[in-house]
Formats: sequence, C-alpha cells, structure tokens
Amino acid sequence: MIEMTKRILLVCGGGASSGFLAANIRKYAKKQGADMQIEARSESELSNYINDIDVLLVGPHLAYMEDEIKSMTDPKDIPMALIDEDDYGMMNGAAVYDQIVTMLGDD
Repeated sequence: MIEMTKRILLVCGGGASSGFLAANIRKYAKKQGADMQIEARSESELSNYINDIDVLLVGPHLAYMEDEIKSMTDPKDIPMALIDEDDYGMMNGAAVYDQIVTMLGDD
C-alpha cells in the first residue's frame, strides 16, 4: 500500500487560535517524520474543505456544534473529535498530534 500524506483540518470559531495550534502540531509532526498536511480554518469554511481531509479536529468551544459537524463527517467516514480543552488552551501540539495518530490508527 502506498502511504499518502494525511490531511488534517482543525477548526475553531475564527481560525486564529486553531492556526497557532496547527503550527505547533506541524512542528512536532515534522520532528516525528510524519507525512501530514495540517491546516486550520474557521468552522464556517468547513464545507469548503470536508471533501479533502482525512481527519477533522474541532476546538472545544465548538462542542455545541458536534452533532452538526458529525452530520458532515460521518457520511464520508472522516474521523472527527473535539480537541481536549487543556491541550487546546496550552497549544500542546504534541498531545494533539498523538490524538491524530490515534484517530488514524497509525500507532
């Protein structure tokens, strides 16, 4: 099987805070030698990217939208999860990277 770049999308309210977290995840993923494209966008842009991602992570402050977002990801078999509130607040790229790996099933 040919390994493909994994496309990860983080969404938050405006895309700014998830952008900082995405940068931290990219740095950590690079150190791990992982082939990941990690982007951050506003939740309002999700529908523009949903067909081009392998994993979706959602800011914890958008928990109220979880069912709506799952209605977009489930039919496409895209793993989706909320980012841990502490990891999000601390911009813990390593912990969120580990969450991504678990979601992908690549241990």
